[in-house]
Amino acid sequence: MPHTDKHQQLRDLPGVDHLLESIKGDERFFGIPRKVILESIRSILESIRQEIIDNHTADIQSNKIIERTLDAARKKIKNKLVPVINATGVVLHTNLGRALLCEDALKNIQTISQSYSNLELNLATGKRGIRYTAVEELICELTGAQSAIAVNNNAGAVLLALNTLAKDTEVVVSRGELVEIGGSFRIPDIMSRSGCQLKEVGTTNRTHLRDYEQAVTQNTGLFLKVHTSNYKIEGFTASVGLGELSCLGKKMNIPVMEDLGSGTLIDFSTHGLPAEPLVSDSISSGADVVTFSGDKLLGGPQSGIIVGKKDTIERIKANPLTRALRIDKLTLGALEATLKLYRDEKRAIREIPTLRMLTMSYDQTCKKAGDLEKQIKKVIHATARVELADLESRPGGGSFPELKLPTRCITIRPENMSVAHLEKSLRQASPAIIGRIEGDRYIIDPRTIQTGQDEIISKTLGKILLKK
Repeated sequence: MPHTDKHQQLRDLPGVDHLLESIKGDERFFGIPRKVILESIRSILESIRQEIIDNHTADIQSNKIIERTLDAARKKIKNKLVPVINATGVVLHTNLGRALLCEDALKNIQTISQSYSNLELNLATGKRGIRYTAVEELICELTGAQSAIAVNNNAGAVLLALNTLAKDTEVVVSRGELVEIGGSFRIPDIMSRSGCQLKEVGTTNRTHLRDYEQAVTQNTGLFLKVHTSNYKIEGFTASVGLGELSCLGKKMNIPVMEDLGSGTLIDFSTHGLPAEPLVSDSISSGADVVTFSGDKLLGGPQSGIIVGKKDTIERIKANPLTRALRIDKLTLGALEATLKLYRDEKRAIREIPTLRMLTMSYDQTCKKAGDLEKQIKKVIHATARVELADLESRPGGGSFPELKLPTRCITIRPENMSVAHLEKSLRQASPAIIGRIEGDRYIIDPRTIQTGQDEIISKTLGKILLKK
C-alpha cells in the first residue's frame, strides 16, 4: 500500500545499490549493459520522487520499481530506427524511407561492408583511384552522358553544381520553376547557399525563350531549368523546352543545367503510366549538367547523381565541396548493383521494388487484396467489418503529381474501438503497421505490402481487435 506521508515515502524509497542487488540473477536483465540498468534505475527513482513531491500516488515497492526499470532499460537498448510495414499505398513514402533496395543491392552492401574494398585504389596500377569509378561508367552507359558523379542526395547535387558553375554570378530561371520540395528544400534558398544570384524571368504560368535572352547580362553564369515534379500548372501556359534553352545557351556561351528531381532511366509510358522526363532525353537535348535523385524513381539508395558534358563534370569533381558531399562505399555498392539491373529493363521492373510497385497492375492488387482479406477474416472473427474496395495508391516522392494508381484495398471498420484507436495500436505494434484512415474506415493498401508481411498484418490485427 502506498504511504500517505510524503516525507516517509521519500525515506522509504529503495536505494540504487539495493535495487541493483535485487536485479542480480533476474534473467530478464541478461544482455542489458550494467550502465543502462543503472541509468534506468536512477531515472525511475527520480520520477517516483517527483511523483511523491507533487502529491501523486507513488508505488515504492521494490518489485514495482524493478518492473519500471526493466521497461525503461528495454526502451533504451531498442533501436530507434526500425522496420515498419508500409500499408499506405504510397510507394515512395518519404517518412518511411522512400525506395526499398533490391536484393542485389543488399547483397553488395553486405559483401562490401564485411571486407576491405578498392574504394579508392586502382587495382591495375596500384595507385590511388577515384571512388566514383564504380558507378560513373554505368551511369554514362545508361544516360548517354560523357561524365558523371554521385553525391549524398539531390539537394547536394544541385548545391554542388550551382556553386561550381555559377558562384557570384546570376542564374536565370523561370518563375514557374521556383519549386519547393518537402523538408523546406526551395530552389531560391539553395541558390543563395551556393553563392549564386537568382534572376527570375517570365511569369508563374508563361515563360518564353525571349525572356531568357533578354535577361542575359555580363554577369549571367547559368541558365537553369527545374522539372516541376510535384505539381503541374495547366490552362494558359507556356514554357521553354530544354532543347531550345540549350541552343540559346550555346549561342550565348552560357551553360545550361536541368534539375530533374526524381529523374528516371526508363520510359514509364510504355508501362501504362504517364511519361516522366528521361535523363537520357535531357542529355540528348544538349544540357551541360543534369541532376536527379537515386532514391526516387530510380529505386536505389539515397544519392544525388550529376551527369553531363565531360569538361563541366570535371569542374564539379574538382570543387572542394565534393568531398563534403561525397557518398560512402555502402551507398556506392548499392547504387552500382541497382544501376546494373537497368541494362535489362524487364529485369529492372521485376527486381527493383519501386518499379515493381509502380507498375503493378490493378488485377495484381486484386489478387493480393483478396488473399490478405481472407487471412484477416480468419483471425479477427466478428470484431470488425472487413471489405474490399477499389481505391487509389500514390507514387509519392514528389513524382507523378497527378497520378492515382487504381488499387483494390482492404477496408476495416472495427466494432469495439474507434478507427483512430486501431490506427494508433497498429502504429505502435512491433513491427509497426502504417496504413491510412478514410472516413470511418482503416485502409490497408496491398500495393506497398511486401512478400511475407500478410501473416504479420493479420496476426497483429487479431491481437489488437480480440483484446477488447
